[in-house]
Formats: sequence, structure tokens, C-alpha cells
Amino acid sequence: MDRIRDRGELVWGADQEGGGPFVFPDPDHPRVLRGFEVDLAALLAAELGVRPKFYQADWTTLPEFLENRAIDVVLNGYEWTPGRAERMTSTRPYYIYQLQLMGRESETRFRSVDDLCGAGAGRRYNVSVLGGSAPALYLREHCSDRVKLVEYDGNTNAMMQVAAGVHDATFQDLPIAVFYRTLPQARGLKFIGEPVGRGYYVMYVRKGEVRLAEALNGALADLITDGRLEQVYDKYGLWNNTQAGLATATLDTTEHRGHRGLAAVRQYGPILGKAAGMTLLLSVASMPIAIVIGLLVALGRLYGPAILRAPLAIYVEVLRGTPVILQLYVIYFLLPKFLHISFNPVMAAIAGLAINYSAYEAEIYRAGLQAIPRGQMEAALALGLTRGTALRRIIVPQAVRIVIPPVTNDFIALFKDTSICSVIAVVELTKQYNMLANNTTAILEVAAMTALLYLAMSYPLSLVARRAEAALSGERKHVSVG
Repeated sequence: MDRIRDRGELVWGADQEGGGPFVFPDPDHPRVLRGFEVDLAALLAAELGVRPKFYQADWTTLPEFLENRAIDVVLNGYEWTPGRAERMTSTRPYYIYQLQLMGRESETRFRSVDDLCGAGAGRRYNVSVLGGSAPALYLREHCSDRVKLVEYDGNTNAMMQVAAGVHDATFQDLPIAVFYRTLPQARGLKFIGEPVGRGYYVMYVRKGEVRLAEALNGALADLITDGRLEQVYDKYGLWNNTQAGLATATLDTTEHRGHRGLAAVRQYGPILGKAAGMTLLLSVASMPIAIVIGLLVALGRLYGPAILRAPLAIYVEVLRGTPVILQLYVIYFLLPKFLHISFNPVMAAIAGLAINYSAYEAEIYRAGLQAIPRGQMEAALALGLTRGTALRRIIVPQAVRIVIPPVTNDFIALFKDTSICSVIAVVELTKQYNMLANNTTAILEVAAMTALLYLAMSYPLSLVARRAEAALSGERKHVSVG
């Protein structure tokens, strides 16, 4: 607290990518931030006699930024949970949230969350949510075997995919649903049934920083008493009768002990193992496709008709010059709008990774093909072989042997790049780690298991590649004498 007053700034961490109504750029002035938490941070800082300073960070890693002292307080729609309360010190609630089901305006199959969870005859509805959020936890606790959760990195992506017909419904925090219901992101959606569940948004400070927590609690109490907090929520349409309970809201202060040590390994190991299986599937399925496309592109640029060389060169440069996350976004979110079809997230992820990596493989194979002496092709043609046969029997096999090391490196890199696929609702190993680390106290155990799983997947591949390289180079062939 003294440090904050000495520097005259309260550094509050949030992720503006999460959007409204929490923190979002002003559409007319993108450098200016709006949102009820922006206004709340300004009021709290004024109560403490300092200036507010916004710190941008990924939502899931805000606790890490808090612990390394980059920020003073996490203020970004963080729900109070036992796991977070054990890891950080929470303030009193500043908002009481509920959860709202949303579906397409034509939706008649379910009229409430109970209907959704009670789907009979083996039917399971696809429900999109923000990964690791309170709606995701609610559905897991109340009807995990009745719905199929699809977890996105952003609320608006979850809404837009329902409007596009990809999923049956989306489950959101009520403030988010209220904010977007009249905006393009939720166009074509309606509220279904009454809000359910109830929880608290709280601020978190570092564990043991009781003075700062008490100062924030005192400031919040003043804002509630004199009505300034209500004015802020009214401004964004968020004030409702439920907020009348803020003045007397209390948190469960019972000490909760999360899983640690071997208990954490037993509890979270199978979850991480399942996510590792998804990482393995994405890598193993996409790399062979990337290699085949890359080899064909390389052959086309070196030996194909002249008319193909320029388009193939553009293909390589466009894919290498744009981030894979953007390519995944185009494949999964934009193409369905123009083609009027929907992609399975896993299939879209495999396609996106394969297409992106094909550009890199094309350059690797082009270098490998160019390393073969030109005289070998000329000799093959002089012996009467066709160009295609010469490539298939003489040139390409030698090039494949040469490029094994860089292709192996790309394959190992692909294991880690699969983490990008979480933007299209694919829960792979890194995404699962982030969700567990954000909601539990077993961060070291979860991080260690995640690292070991990545190592277990990539190291055998390195060994196999070395053996294949040695075999193809003839090191294992014994030459008989006499």
C-alpha cells in the first residue's frame, strides 16, 4: 500500500481483448478505453488518492502478472472461487453476476437451462462458452454428460458461432449477454429462460497484502453507500435488483485446501493427458498433409510449367508472411460465412496447421531438391527415363534424406504451435494448462506435468528421426570384403 502511494499509481491488470462491458477500446477513439471496470478503477484510485494505470495482459495469466508484481490488483471480471482465494487475497464483491442462456431467435427445442441439460433420447446440445469461465464450470457441475462444451478464447466468438448455426446455444455471464444483445456480435440471438446461478466478481491482490485489500474494500463500501457504483453500472445497463445485495454480500471464508503434490497429479493428470492426446492428434494429422503439399509445391516451382511458378511462389510468401492464428480465424470463422457451411473445430485446426506448415515444408524441400547435382537429372534423361520417373526414382528420394533434420525440427515445433488452435475452441495441452493454472493452486504440479507431456511427445520423435536419417544415409549398411 505504501509503495502504491509513493509512486502515485494503482496499476490494475485486465485484458481488453475480453471486450465489453468490462474493458474495451472506444470505437470512435481506439486509444481510449471504456467499460465499467475502467470507470470503477478510476473511482477506486481516486478514493486511495492515486492515479489509475491500466496494464494489458492475457486474462488467463493475470494472476502470474500479479505475483511477479507487474500489477497491484486484478480487476477484470474474475469470479470468486476457492482455488483463486487460496492463491490470492480477494476483496469484497463489486458485482453479483448470474448466467444467461442464449440461442438463435428461431430456437424452440429448449426454453431454459433445465431443458438444455435434460435433453433426452441420447441428444447432446453443443454449447459454446468462454474457456475456464463460470458458465463453463456451471455446465460441468450441473450437466456435463448432457451437453457438449465448446470453449472459446473470447465471448463474442462463442456468440457469433451460435448465430452462424455452428452451435446450438451459448452460455454467458449476464453482464456480457446484456451488453452484446443489441450489438452485431449477438445479432440473431435471444435470451432463453431466466438467468441461473449466482456468483461474485471480486478484485484480487497478492496473497497477504491485507492493507491494500482493506483499503479497496473501504473504497468499495463508500461507492456503494453514496450510489456512485450504481451510477457506473446504470451507465452500461448493468444495474439490476440483484445488485441491491452488494452492500451485505459476504464471501465463504472457509479455508479451502486445493489438491497439491501427488494428489494434484492424480486429480489433474488425466485431464492433461486427454489434452495431450488432442495435441498429438493435431500434430500427427496435419504434418503429413503439410509435407505432401510442401513437396508438390517445391516440385512445381522447380520442375513445373512456368505458368505455375509465380502462383506457387505467392502461395508460399502469403502463408509465411501471415500468422497462423489469422489463417485459423479465416478458415473457421470467415469461410463458413461465405461458403454457408460449418467446420468442425478439430478439422479446421488440422487444415489450418497443414496449410501454414506446407509453406515452410515447400522451402525446405526446394532447398533439398536444389542440393542434388543437376547432372543426375541430365544423366537419367540421357538413359531414357522420363522426367517424372527421374524425379520419383532418383531426385526426390535423395532430397528426402537431406531434409530429414529440418523437417523433424518443424514437426517438433508443430507440437508447440498447436497451442494456437485454442482460438477456434480446440482444447489442447497448453490451453488446458492455462485453464487449470488459472483455477487451481497446483501451478507447479500442472506446469511440470505439461512440460513432461510435451517432452514425452517430442523426444521420441527426435530419436526416430535420427535413426531414419542414419538408415537412409547408409551408416548401418555393412560392406563385405572378399
